[in-house]
Amino acid sequence: MVKIGRDCGKVATPAFLLRMKKTPSPVSVRSGKLEFLHTNSGRREWRDLYRTVLALTWPRFAMVVLGVYFGLNVIFATIYLMGGACIAEMEEASFVSAFFFSVQTLSTVGFGHLYPATLFGNVVTTIEIVIGMFFTAVVTGLIFVRFARPVARLTFSHSMVICPYDGRPSLQLRVANQQKESMVEAEFRLMLIRKESIQEEEDVRRFYALKLEYDRVIIFPTALTIRHVIDESSPLYGVTPEQMEQWDARIITSIVCIDTVIQAPVQSQYDYTWSDVQFDRRFVEIYTELGGGRYEVDYGRVHETEPVPQPSTI
Repeated sequence: MVKIGRDCGKVATPAFLLRMKKTPSPVSVRSGKLEFLHTNSGRREWRDLYRTVLALTWPRFAMVVLGVYFGLNVIFATIYLMGGACIAEMEEASFVSAFFFSVQTLSTVGFGHLYPATLFGNVVTTIEIVIGMFFTAVVTGLIFVRFARPVARLTFSHSMVICPYDGRPSLQLRVANQQKESMVEAEFRLMLIRKESIQEEEDVRRFYALKLEYDRVIIFPTALTIRHVIDESSPLYGVTPEQMEQWDARIITSIVCIDTVIQAPVQSQYDYTWSDVQFDRRFVEIYTELGGGRYEVDYGRVHETEPVPQPSTI
């Protein structure tokens, strides 16, 4: 007998369909000091795995490679044990012997003391040899790409300053080239992101490109100070620390230059929040002239600032 009521038109959703409708785990994407969680962004492609592995630090990359290597050997050692006496001269029910035979087979070394004795053993060793060749080729390619990929070793000052420059206020940051060789054709970009109110919405993010004193240099040997003059046309004209906080302001800088050794373009970026901007301070001098066209550059003081000297009154 079927009970009829107000909910009789509703059909219960099977549990497996409910699981299928769940939002997949969010993908974390970092952009400087911000983190974005991508949800419902679609399935991941195999190509994403390649990019993920390349983005790993060297210690994590080594851990992943060793983990996969030992994992494969554990799997095949277990399979050899399941095959009974499929490997001649191997100690019976010895996982250690099976594991090290797998290591020899995966690397295609084969010392000859242990060898397949049955059809099952020959099939499994054949599969492992093929997987071992692919594994070696993939890891070799990844290591080559990681070594060959150019890296922009640029250091950005931890903070920005707003101080007078040539009689006008200017927003400044410092960037240092950590390479032992000069970079060339360096291009600089600076962008302000701030919160504003518009007619349709209470808060929106607006983007402003900040005009620089110079946005390109032919040669970039050591350290430079990048400046944006705050004049009447600047979105920072008349700005105060309280306004910066109210805007929840963020400033993003990007540098693209050419590595003269690898002859390839490299790019680096850094972002600052409103709390990273120091008013009425300037960067300390890091250049010392030694004579004969030689200059000493103190990289240990790249981030240091000092109060702007007040004009003396008589």
